[in-house]
This record gives sequence, structure tokens and C-alpha cells, in this order.
Amino acid sequence: MRFLLTGGTGFIGQRLASRIIERGDSLTALVRPSSRRDALAALGAQFAVGDLTTGEGLAEAVRDVDCVLHLAGVTKAREPAGYFEGNANGTRRVAEAMAALPRPPRLVYCSSLAAAGPSTPQRPRREEDTPAPVSTYGRSKLGGEEAVRELADRVPSVIVRPPMVYGPGDAEFIPSVMPMARRGLALKSGFGPKRYSLIHVDDLNTTLLAAAERGLTLDKSDPARGVYTVSDGREYTWEEICAAVARAMGRRPPTVLPMPDSLSYLIGLGSEAVARLRGTIPILNRDKVREMTCPSWTCTTERASRELGFAPTIPLDRGLLETLASYQRAALALP
Repeated sequence: MRFLLTGGTGFIGQRLASRIIERGDSLTALVRPSSRRDALAALGAQFAVGDLTTGEGLAEAVRDVDCVLHLAGVTKAREPAGYFEGNANGTRRVAEAMAALPRPPRLVYCSSLAAAGPSTPQRPRREEDTPAPVSTYGRSKLGGEEAVRELADRVPSVIVRPPMVYGPGDAEFIPSVMPMARRGLALKSGFGPKRYSLIHVDDLNTTLLAAAERGLTLDKSDPARGVYTVSDGREYTWEEICAAVARAMGRRPPTVLPMPDSLSYLIGLGSEAVARLRGTIPILNRDKVREMTCPSWTCTTERASRELGFAPTIPLDRGLLETLASYQRAALALP
């Protein structure tokens, strides 16, 4: 197949690019003029220069491909407008460029479980559930889904909603847990149990490629058709996740210290203030805290298993060992 990949320089995208090249498929990566291309070029990827914020170059990029894998997006921003520009408007521009073609290729949009919203401890999220995002990030990813749906009669499209993704190259999730595991003390927002679905980046990429090849496409008469949630098939408490990270590091499980949600918001606010002074964008902010205060972020894999043949292959302990080993290799490679 001939793929166009957006977000190819990111955590998930680089792993997906490598998989595509290994399969013997053709890969073109959409990049900005300022994007670092060395890793993708070393794989043998071709490049199309374009900009999701202006639409420049998109019409040329989407021509002569069989499938567009749209991974590019914004996971952290100073203002709500930043999320919507990167996730909703950027996705709309990609879909509109594809819709303008005489024979549009297939579009696979990597959304997020945040677009669907939290689940309950008694029942994981299913594709047919009405979306109820609680964060600005989630609403912006849902905005991207809505843009894809509006053009689904022209562009055959599939939506994949992963939960928290980890694996080699993860620069946010696992690195945020490691310091707590190292100190032997992990913080938790709220006093009740918290449950999560996880997926290794390689299992997610298997899903994205399966969606490209055989996923059912969106149908305006059936909101659940062409939408897939995926995970490793298990649910984890926050305590279990922290213990697994510590185990991979060769340490004892940390003590988990619950704190009031109100204190979590104050910490998120303080993180934003410090980041503004430093001129950076924090990983932990009030928007992320809105997600952290929910009791459950779990999802079913039944539809993906039935229609895509999805079966997770990487259990958490093995995936974490691979992830930590990748950090060590990266550190050794530094000059």
C-alpha cells in the first residue's frame, strides 16, 4: 500500500513509520519545513511538505496514496484554542483535501479515548456510547472525529480511539511515573479506586494498519460503525501501574498517597505557572487533572477483535521492560 503519514516525527508515528517500511509498503511522511527528518529519512521514507494549520501543501500530499494515517495532533497547549486548532481544525483540513480528490483514499484517524470520555468502574467504554469528553483535549479530539464524519460520504474513514499509550519513545506517560517509583512514593488524585486501560504502541500500530486494510468505514446512519477502541485487554488500578513500573526498574512497589482532587487542581495550576515562567508547556495542567479525577478510563476491544482481528501481543511487564531499555539505549547514544 501507499501510505501518507501525518505525525511521523512523534512517539507513535516513528514506530508506525518503521513498521510500514518493514512491511515493504510505500511511505510518505507529511512534515513541516522545520521538522527534523533524520530518523524518518534513515528508514527510507519520502517526504511531503505541508502545514495542518494553513492547509498549505495538503492537496499535493494526499494525491496518489491509498491511505492517509492521520496521527498528527496536539497533546498539550497553553490555551484551549491550541488544542482545537491542532486536533479539530487540522483534521478537518486533511479530510477536506482528501474530499476534493476525484477518488479519495482511505483515512484512518487516530483519535483518543479522551474523545469518548471516561467510563464507569462497572462498565468499560464501548463504541456505541454517546461521547462525553471531560477535558479540552478530549473535546478537541472529538472535534476531529466530527470533521471526519461530516465528510464520510466522500472519504472512506475509520476512527481508532486508544487509551493511554506507552512503549519505546514514550516521553510523557512512563517518564512521569518513573520518578515516583524511584522515590518509593506515588501520588494519586482522589481517594477512591482508579482504573485504566493501556496499550503498547506496537499493538496500537497493528490496529491502525488493520483499520487501513479492512476496517469498516464510517456510516452516518450508525454512529458506532467504523469506530474502534483498543487496549491490551486488561484493566489496571493506579497502584498496579505504579507497581509494574517499579518492578521493571528493579524496585519495590511505591506507597501510593491519595490526595484531594482540589489539591490536584492546585498542583496543575502551579505547574502551568512555572511553565509560563520557563516558556514551556507543562505535561501536567488543569486540563489533564480533569481527566485524572475521573474514576475510570477503560474500554472494550470486542469490536476491534471481531472486525479487525485485533489481539494484543505485548503484556504490560514485557512492554515496560522494553520501554525502559529504550531509554537506556537513548541515553548511551547521547554525545
